[in-house]
Amino acid sequence: MDLSTLFLPVRRIEADPMTVAEYEADQWPGTLPPVRQLLREGLDLGPVTVLTGQNGTGKSTVLEALAMAYGMNPEGGSTGAMHVTRPSESSLHEQLKLIRGAAASRKGFFLRAETMHSFYSYLEESRFRTSLHERSHGESILELIQERLPTVRGLWLFDEPESALSMRSCIELVHLMQRAIQNGSQVVISTHSPVLAAFPGAQIYQLSDTGYELVDYDRLELVTGWRSFLADPAGHFSGR
Repeated sequence: MDLSTLFLPVRRIEADPMTVAEYEADQWPGTLPPVRQLLREGLDLGPVTVLTGQNGTGKSTVLEALAMAYGMNPEGGSTGAMHVTRPSESSLHEQLKLIRGAAASRKGFFLRAETMHSFYSYLEESRFRTSLHERSHGESILELIQERLPTVRGLWLFDEPESALSMRSCIELVHLMQRAIQNGSQVVISTHSPVLAAFPGAQIYQLSDTGYELVDYDRLELVTGWRSFLADPAGHFSGR
């Protein structure tokens, strides 16, 4: 065993042989090639893992299942958060087994941009008093992370956080997570952002309609696509 993985909250995700036989591969999310590949082959995680791919390929579905299998709320928050607005998650987490580092922390935090408003309301109504609703969306996310950094040493999950962040704020998020990793945490990010995908030292999985594969940063579709657009913005709108 690589000794460096002893301290990773999750070294690997794979199918649970006790339940996966019951999984309906012809029903969503089993219809997604990356999900089928995950159940067939498993997925190795490093200190920083990035999931990229077009809309609908399964990035958020896989991240959500990882969060729930780990014991986190599908709508976000720390391990133990209980808020629910509208349940919409799949049962994929029930088919997964997490291979954990033997000496790793069991704490974690799941930041899901699309449900942060309801999470802030949950905090307001709980013992965790907060003024996050008074901040802009991007400011509130960075403030929330800064608040949690001293207490959450474990697994940090981010589902498309760039939806609320400027480029500068994306860079600040990477800086904050580098501090977290230095203190023993692990990070998994689902993103469309070439800035977040450039997280130093990250292993990057590109999800598609054929499954997923490890891809170098310069070969990512989101990177080549942005470079092409920035080289000729007008051409992309003229149909050339």
